[in-house]
Amino acid sequence: MRNLLITGGAGFIGSNFVHYMLERYSDYRIVVFDKLTYAGRRENLLRWEGEPRFAFVQGDICDLAAVRSVVQTHEIDTIVNFAAETHVDRSILAPDAVVTTNVNGTWALLEVARELQLERFHQISTDEVYGAIPPPQRSREGDPLEPRSPYSASKAGAEHLVYAYYITYGLPVTTTRGSNNIGPYHYPEKAVPLFTTNALDDLPLPIYGDGLQMRDYQYVLDHCEGIDLVLHKGQLGEFYNVGTEVETTNIVMARKILDILGKPHSLITHVTDRAGHDRRYALDCSKLRALGWQSRHSFDEALERTVRWFVANEAWWRPLKSGEYLEYYRKQYGER
Repeated sequence: MRNLLITGGAGFIGSNFVHYMLERYSDYRIVVFDKLTYAGRRENLLRWEGEPRFAFVQGDICDLAAVRSVVQTHEIDTIVNFAAETHVDRSILAPDAVVTTNVNGTWALLEVARELQLERFHQISTDEVYGAIPPPQRSREGDPLEPRSPYSASKAGAEHLVYAYYITYGLPVTTTRGSNNIGPYHYPEKAVPLFTTNALDDLPLPIYGDGLQMRDYQYVLDHCEGIDLVLHKGQLGEFYNVGTEVETTNIVMARKILDILGKPHSLITHVTDRAGHDRRYALDCSKLRALGWQSRHSFDEALERTVRWFVANEAWWRPLKSGEYLEYYRKQYGER
């Protein structure tokens, strides 16, 4: 494992993983393959431009020929697949996009990995594949998958394809299911960056329903460390949960953001809940902990770091909240 193709590496978690891996492994080469949709930005990777161990190729994971070409040209031995349409709200508005990218795209990557006999294929998945989890239950890797949105269903479908290629073709695969990530380079349609940037502009924070939905918010670099560990020590064909095992309600999260920024709680505005909104996700991460991993940031630490990053990097997020973003925002929240 020396030449890694990071698909979706210009997005939020993918770009953080690229930074993490290049900093940690001086003998690894990283090639980012990204379509550069609205949520992918070359700016997230500017630090590595001109670095011999880094290359960027713009392309679509659904394009089998393009995937094959980049793997052959750069002598890739490992694929880590972050590329996905990731936003549940957008998947409800346009389910075809998540199926095309998350299922068909994953198939194309798997097919190239099989054809060229790569050393490893790692799939980035989500805790949402388990569906809503009532307390005090926690999801373990062997539990049934019960996705309840087009997004989570597409990720579950991709997982099944990955496992099928392991069983049918002997392709060496691993999969991680991460909880909600927060941190730098997070596109401001997601809850934490949306609430942070809205609060900075004294705009309402739109909370779905009663705001008592529970999520496990983990710092993105903790997630990256978990993925790294599974890549190097995980058992082939296995799935690993990655999260803090601490859940926080969305309303508490919003209030904490306002407190960090010194903004009034009156900015919180309750809006009509989204269709099929899962009330709670909760992971059991003992399988990954057994490999030696643990989350290093508490929720409060992760949230503070995230909010402060957005405060310090207005030039990064300010241009994003225009054009396509505003059209989506009006469509999503305008009539709620």
